[in-house]
Amino acid sequence: MKNLLLYIVLLLSIQAISQTGPVQAEVDTTNIRIGEQFQYKLSIDGTENVIIPRLELNGLEMVDSLKLDTLKNKLVQKYILTGFDSGSFYIPRQQIFIRNQTFFTDSLLINVATVPVDTTQVKMFAIKGIKSEPLRFSDYKHIIFWILAILLLVGSILYFALKRTNDDEIQTSEQLLSPYQEALKNLKVLDGKLLWQNNQIKEHYSELTHIIRNFIERELHVPALETTSDGLIESLTDFKDSNSIIAEKETIDKLNGLLKQADLVKFAKSKPLAHEIEADRNIAKYVIDNLKPNSVDTETTEVDLEPVIIVEKPIVKKPSILVKIITIAVLLLIVTAIIYSVSKTAPELNSLKPKVTNVQ
Repeated sequence: MKNLLLYIVLLLSIQAISQTGPVQAEVDTTNIRIGEQFQYKLSIDGTENVIIPRLELNGLEMVDSLKLDTLKNKLVQKYILTGFDSGSFYIPRQQIFIRNQTFFTDSLLINVATVPVDTTQVKMFAIKGIKSEPLRFSDYKHIIFWILAILLLVGSILYFALKRTNDDEIQTSEQLLSPYQEALKNLKVLDGKLLWQNNQIKEHYSELTHIIRNFIERELHVPALETTSDGLIESLTDFKDSNSIIAEKETIDKLNGLLKQADLVKFAKSKPLAHEIEADRNIAKYVIDNLKPNSVDTETTEVDLEPVIIVEKPIVKKPSILVKIITIAVLLLIVTAIIYSVSKTAPELNSLKPKVTNVQ
């Protein structure tokens, strides 16, 4: 009998200790309906060195965790819970750490009841079809990227193709000029540069003599571009004596004087006066007008020689830095458009797959 009384006293003391411990758990109701929310509150005696782990639930779900409240020397943590399955569920004991010591709350039983529905009294509605959303800019974004990429690529190709065509036309038109026409054209270009007027006398004489030498080499077939001034005069004299070219001695003498003047300017840093420079320019025009190939020799040469067709291979130019940058930019834009289009198309394809639902 004494032992029984001792056990009863011990049980009562243990229960009293559990009820008056530093942590308590309580709910505002123990009976709810499916989907109904209730409040679960943890009260902790003490505010320092308190750790509240994540709430552990079985069969119930946490809707929200409210802000921790501090009331004097007490902490209060509130949770909003609910249940979506009917039955009885225990909120298990929660572990709380206070000053590196572990304390447990009591477990609480929650009853979740179903809501009776009288299907005979509930009005049934027909299933509505899926309503399509209005189209937005994001729906066309990947298409716009593709269009921009294609337009940029086509525009770049057309630009460089037309530019190459224009360059070829210019080169072709220049090749069709006769040596005499080319020389006159180059003289006009030289006049337009105004080199000697801008104190660039050496450059003026260099281009002037180059025009004459190029004309002589093309028109008279006399080596002139890589020949010294004296050597060129000797060659012209020999060609004149052999009646290979038509030229007066005065013309060759004037050319000799012009070449010597140019050599003095280029190598001796001579600076002729303005009227002398203009006179040399006129001498160049005079030489070009009066140096001609012998027509008899030309006709004989044309009869003796067979016509030769020269096929010029197109010059393949290496792409410039600008072309490389544009090409890389176009490729990056196309790759970006493809990646973006795939990333947008994949979810749409997945949405078209039939959905599988669990039938209970």
